[in-house]
Amino acid sequence: MPISQVTTRELAQALCDASRETGRQVGALVHRSGEVDYVIVGDAGKLFLPDVGRLRAAQGRFRGLRLIHTHLRNEPLTRDDLVDLVRLRLDLVAAIQVGPDGGPGAVSYAYNVPQLENDDPSYREVGPLRLERLDVDFGELVGNLESEFARLARTREVRAKDGRAILVHVAERSNRGNKGDAATSVRELAELARTAGVEVVDTVIQARDRIDPKFILGRGKLDDIVVRAMQLDAETLIFDRELSPSQAAAISAVTDLKIIDRTQLILDIFAQRAESRDGKLQVELAQLKYALPRLGQKDDALSRLTGGIGGRGPGETKLEIGKRRARERVHHLEQQIKTLARQRQQRRARRTRGDVPVVAIVGYTNAGKSTLLNTMTGLSDSEKVLAEDKLFATLDTRSRRLHLPTDAGGDAVLVDTVGFIRDLPEDLFAAFRATFEEAADADLILHVVDASDPARGDHIDTTDAVLKELGLDDRPRLLVYNKADLLPAGQAERLAVGKRDTFVVSAMEKDSTQRLARAVGNRLEHVKDDERAQVDEFAIDGAVIAPPRSSLLF
Repeated sequence: MPISQVTTRELAQALCDASRETGRQVGALVHRSGEVDYVIVGDAGKLFLPDVGRLRAAQGRFRGLRLIHTHLRNEPLTRDDLVDLVRLRLDLVAAIQVGPDGGPGAVSYAYNVPQLENDDPSYREVGPLRLERLDVDFGELVGNLESEFARLARTREVRAKDGRAILVHVAERSNRGNKGDAATSVRELAELARTAGVEVVDTVIQARDRIDPKFILGRGKLDDIVVRAMQLDAETLIFDRELSPSQAAAISAVTDLKIIDRTQLILDIFAQRAESRDGKLQVELAQLKYALPRLGQKDDALSRLTGGIGGRGPGETKLEIGKRRARERVHHLEQQIKTLARQRQQRRARRTRGDVPVVAIVGYTNAGKSTLLNTMTGLSDSEKVLAEDKLFATLDTRSRRLHLPTDAGGDAVLVDTVGFIRDLPEDLFAAFRATFEEAADADLILHVVDASDPARGDHIDTTDAVLKELGLDDRPRLLVYNKADLLPAGQAERLAVGKRDTFVVSAMEKDSTQRLARAVGNRLEHVKDDERAQVDEFAIDGAVIAPPRSSLLF
């Protein structure tokens, strides 16, 4: 095949002869050197291309292969042809219609083109044309295209740290609620992606009668997303749900894109932000538990032979050894986390014996808990805990002393805890349960809510559910609406009208937290009074007696 021609009449005739005899589409993948690398026989309506390399071509370069194939039904290029062109970054795709006499008829072809705007098509179609009118110089065309792609790649602005991604949200029509639910869920997923260092370039929301058990989306929609990803130069698809191992494998098999689910994204954020030894161990444990069922199945081709009676034949495969070592690592991490949990419990016990009240700040992630702790305690810059406008900025509990502005004076320990999120991965919750339980010994809980978030009601419900699961739903609690400065004047205050133990603050402003600090001091005084009353009197068999002091354990 000469580099200057899309196809020759000889090749076109040979392909048409094979199609007429078999009743199937027949194609050839032709290298730029002119040699035919593959000959493919499909069915009457589609070709199934071989694996020409899982990795995408280098940026600004094509695969170096053009596909010349037949169509039996006089149709032009199909969507499958265009998906293969874009997904595999082929030099060109051409379809030859098989004429009534079995000879080559009209030819249609398409090639990739640079995108100047996001909505521009990423390919250009030509034809159908008669074979003798194919006068384009293929070598010159593809050379000019690669030069233009390379030029645009050099001038493209710097990307986000971990590349570009498309978000995918799929819901069943019977369970999707309203469009606001999908929008809220996608907005939270976008914030997770931003926190992980990913640039979101597009969002796809689809409602289906039922979730596709293999691809989540329909196969056609998935192909459209793959083309869209190529148009936007995105490397990753992030699904707003947890994918089963088989679903992730099936989606990966039809695209060269990286496939990430919501659980993986959260685990990645935790891995980036964990600082303490405890936090790092908990993240590693959760990642191992997530990865174990996603390792491949048993493969005897990689077996190790062992000698001796009972040891002959296929031994452990490399994969099985990896699984066994991962399970051993999981057990080791669980033991270490239990040890650290006991140490934290001992520290809390010493703090309790010191008669210092504890106030735990809990709430949805990015509600402003760390900022509130810094403001209420009046810490210097060197003593402040990390506070960022990102999800899960805090993964390790931090404790600071709070001077209470009450008549009696006194201090309390203010504890900043890990933020909650809806549908927190089960393994991650189990790993961080000991950290969540830092609030278990709290005398008072401050439930912080982002007042400016439209989904604040759902955030409150999520936090209440987690506290109930931890057995803390009956603990004294104050509800704090934060970020009042982000709402129109007076709107935030209306959230607390007629509600007891509810406060509106802006954690960035010290003055707005004064009333909350006084309420914390007053509530802790009431808690102490209740404890003293319980110590002075308790019932045994219906009789109220004063207990001996030495028998009381706290």
